[in-house]
Amino acid sequence: MGKFISEFKEFAVKGNAVDMAIGIIIGAAFGKIVSSIVDDIIMPPIGWLIKGVNFSDLKFKLPSVYIPGMEKIPSVTINYGHFLQAMLNFVIVAFCVFLIVKTINKITNNNKVKKPAAPSKEEQLLSEIRDLLKEKQNTDKDN
Repeated sequence: MGKFISEFKEFAVKGNAVDMAIGIIIGAAFGKIVSSIVDDIIMPPIGWLIKGVNFSDLKFKLPSVYIPGMEKIPSVTINYGHFLQAMLNFVIVAFCVFLIVKTINKITNNNKVKKPAAPSKEEQLLSEIRDLLKEKQNTDKDN
């Protein structure tokens, strides 16, 4: 039992597990904000523009059915308005995550300053030979 607890403690305080938990909590809160933006700010004007339609009320009602010798099957609704709002929520969240990842990638790529590779021994030797030849040409021109 003690080994199990120590393994769990090691997992829980590991950076990746804590980072993941924080990401999930922030993601859930962000999801609620996006849902509120879609439900309370974006969808009402869209519904107003298309003659006062409230998207959360959009549904298709399946009729009740009575089959002789059986109980009556009550009517049910397919709430496609909620589905449309959920799809819009997803698109907004996906777009925001895309922008965040793009920004993080841009920042991390800018922070990585590529150091030029040190010249190999052959390149150093060739550079020295080139410099000596230039120097010899300059001294020959002077004489």
